[in-house]
Amino acid sequence: MKEINVQEIITAVEKLCIEANCELDKDVIEALEKALESEESPQGGEVIELLLKNAAIAAGERMPICQDTGVAVLFVEVGQDLHVSGGVLTEAINEGVRRGYEKGLLRKSIVKDPFTRVNTGDNTPAVIHYDIIPGDKLTLTLAPKGFGSENMGALKMLKPSDGLAGVMDFVVETVDKAGANPCPPIIVGVGVGGTMEKAAILAKKALLRPIGESNQESEYAKIEQDLLQRINNLGIGPQGIGGRITALAVNMEVFPTHIAGLPAAVNINCHVARHRKVILEGREHFQ
Repeated sequence: MKEINVQEIITAVEKLCIEANCELDKDVIEALEKALESEESPQGGEVIELLLKNAAIAAGERMPICQDTGVAVLFVEVGQDLHVSGGVLTEAINEGVRRGYEKGLLRKSIVKDPFTRVNTGDNTPAVIHYDIIPGDKLTLTLAPKGFGSENMGALKMLKPSDGLAGVMDFVVETVDKAGANPCPPIIVGVGVGGTMEKAAILAKKALLRPIGESNQESEYAKIEQDLLQRINNLGIGPQGIGGRITALAVNMEVFPTHIAGLPAAVNINCHVARHRKVILEGREHFQ
C-alpha cells in the first residue's frame, strides 16, 4: 500500500488556489481568441479584447482574474489503495484552501451560516466531491466558483415525456433568463439523469471539461453543438451588450435515471472558467 502525508496535500491545495485564481486556463484563452475572430459586434469584440488583456495582467502580476475568487469546489479522486497519513483528508484540503486564500490575497467569500451571514474569514469550508477509484493516487481538481454565475444555475425535474426537446428548451431558457448576470461569454454545464442532486453535480463537473473537447458519445456531442448554436443566436453577447458570442461552449454529462424521471440541471460559468488539477502519488509504506 502507498501512503501520502496530509502536509503534501495541504501544500498542493494551497498552490492550486493561487494558480487557479490568477491564471486563466489555456483552453479559455484560445477560445476567447477564436471568439474575437468571429464576433460580429464591434462592442462585443472590444469586450473580448479587454477580457484577454485582463487575463494577461492577472497572470503577469499574480493577481486574481476576478474579484470574486469564489467558493473552493474540489473534485477529489482517491485511489482505494492509498492511505492518507498524519491527519484527515477533508481537514487537510480545508487547510490548503485556508492558506492559499491567505497567501494569495484572495477574497474570502464564505459565510458560516446562510442566515446569520457571518464570514468565516478564511474561505472555508470548501465544497468537496469525493470519488473512490482504483489505484494508489490522489487527484485533486479545484474549480473556484464565483456566484455571479452560480446564482444563474437552475434545476428542473422534467417528465420523461418532455424528452430531449424539453431538456434543450430548459437549457436555452435558463441562459436567456440569466442574460448579462453571469458575465458572458459563458461556459454552460448541463447534467441530465440520476437524481436531483446527481444532475446538479454532473452539471458542475461538466464545466471542468476543456473548451473544444466534446462529449465522447457522438449523439451527445451533437446536442452540445446544437445548444451552443441556439444560445449564441440569443444575441446576448459579451457582457450582455449584444453580439454573436454569448457562450464559448456547452458541455453535457449524462447518467442513468429512474423510469419515472428526467432530472436536468444547468450550471453556468463566466469566462473565468477556473480549474486546476494535480495528481499526487503516494510512497511505499511498509508495516
